[in-house]
Amino acid sequence: MLKVNEVFYSLQGETSRIGLPTVFVRLTGCPLRCGYCDTAYAFNEGAPLEIPAILEQVATFHPRYVTVTGGEPLAQKECPALLSALCDAGYSVSLETSGALDIGKVDARVSRIVDVKTPASGEVEKNRWANLDVLTPRDELKFVICDEADYAWAKSALLERRLNEKCAVLFSPVAGALQPADLADWILRDRLDVRFQLQLHKILWREDRGR
Repeated sequence: MLKVNEVFYSLQGETSRIGLPTVFVRLTGCPLRCGYCDTAYAFNEGAPLEIPAILEQVATFHPRYVTVTGGEPLAQKECPALLSALCDAGYSVSLETSGALDIGKVDARVSRIVDVKTPASGEVEKNRWANLDVLTPRDELKFVICDEADYAWAKSALLERRLNEKCAVLFSPVAGALQPADLADWILRDRLDVRFQLQLHKILWREDRGR
């Protein structure tokens, strides 16, 4: 049994899967409170569902891709079982996680999209650096960057921890706080081997929820 905030069909707005039609399973709850969070409605709202019922909802969309997100999905102990069940059903599955909790028990078939919290997020002390030791090339690391100081911190983490040797690394500007062109210019100036990304869903629909 998991508490589910919503199940919906949309285009993937981030990661290397950007633009792909995807079913999103948003689980309720998160132990973090990032300053730029745009899904605070998922902190508490939701209804309990058993895994077969979730799979039934997902199947109605006939998807190829499924993303389990939150909140923080791994805050619910049955999340790994849901991820495995989705893989068993034949979907290409990704997990969006804050990076604060252990990802080591997640099914190896799942692409884990792991946030690295920057200082301006207000939750930098929650980073679980041990997660870096279990990353594989199918995973991705994401830095959500608020300002130039955040960028400098992320750049240092990237280079000092040699993150590019583990998996793809994504840099994103916080919508409304950092001009995307500024982040793009810094990445080009410093010749960083990272993927710059914007949140496609916000460009298309200009809304935080739904879609």
